[in-house]
Amino acid sequence: MKKTKTIAVYPGSFDPITNGHIDIIKRASQIFDEVIVALLINKNKTPLLTNIERKRLIDLSVKGMKNVKTDKFSGLLVDYMKKVGAKTAIRGLRAVSDLEYEFQIAHTNRKLYKDMETVFLMPSSNYTYLSSSIVRQVYSMGGEMECMLPNHVSKLLKKAR
Repeated sequence: MKKTKTIAVYPGSFDPITNGHIDIIKRASQIFDEVIVALLINKNKTPLLTNIERKRLIDLSVKGMKNVKTDKFSGLLVDYMKKVGAKTAIRGLRAVSDLEYEFQIAHTNRKLYKDMETVFLMPSSNYTYLSSSIVRQVYSMGGEMECMLPNHVSKLLKKAR
């Protein structure tokens, strides 16, 4: 019997992509045959970085990861997952406080796509404090971000100041 290829989608706005995101992507790539890092294009949000910049930074961040692809989508995650043949969504949990929100989303998604599962991965303890929101706040106040971001992301943000 032929084994079915497992495809997982790691969705997010990645505004910007952080070392915590990279940690989750690496962990997921060890579990699934293919991981798609999917940039959510949300017309209701005003991101710090453009869609093109965020996608390029994601591409650079996963370069060399053999079973990791990048893509972008708008609309419902469940529709995107059906389109690419994925049944698993990856979500990062930094702390217990993330769980309630993520739990609601996971159940809503399963209502919309009964075959969908959500797998929660915890980042390394080095990144449990880290979020894109914190990075954007540090950035807006002129703080140092090197320990939070891949080099190419940090350089782009410094140049944009």
